[in-house]
Amino acid sequence: MKLTFTRQYNMNPRQLLRRCGYAEFVDPRTGETSYTRRLSGGFYPRFHAYLERKEVGFQVNIHLDQKQASYHGQTKHSGEYEGEVVEREASRLHEQIEALKLK
Repeated sequence: MKLTFTRQYNMNPRQLLRRCGYAEFVDPRTGETSYTRRLSGGFYPRFHAYLERKEVGFQVNIHLDQKQASYHGQTKHSGEYEGEVVEREASRLHEQIEALKLK
């Protein structure tokens, strides 16, 4: 699910995601930076977000990782890109980030 933000905020996008409970995650295989929010004490399940800066604002692409890839060398996992749980988290993110916009 993609969320687009086009306003000016009191923080940069990285700080906004951290304020919403997401931790920065650097993939050891690719070096790509993304953000995760765990739902329990384990590494999975977790919300996983990718941040993309736009000419005006930024976009957050969020999904729910249910578990790690099942086969060695595979990057595919049991991810949910839509549905009630993802929609609730997207709504929570949107509300919290919008509350931090410049007045």
